[in-house]
Amino acid sequence: MTRQAEDVLQAALALPAHDRADVAAELLASLRDRPGVDQREVEEAWASEIGRRGRRVLAGDSVGEAWVDVRARLADRLAQR
Repeated sequence: MTRQAEDVLQAALALPAHDRADVAAELLASLRDRPGVDQREVEEAWASEIGRRGRRVLAGDSVGEAWVDVRARLADRLAQR
């Protein structure tokens, strides 16, 4: 990830959850079926990111989060809508 992308990510992570979700949705939408966007490039970028995250997990640098906790948090968010 470039320094600029890291700066944008850090700024986005400081937003409230609902704003982060909106930003994430807009970013994902910007990658789907848009003129001038090479879907193969997008898929390669995703594969690279998945590999990077997998290496972090295997190296012990990222421990993840228990599914039961994630599911409970999502259920709480949905209940607030």
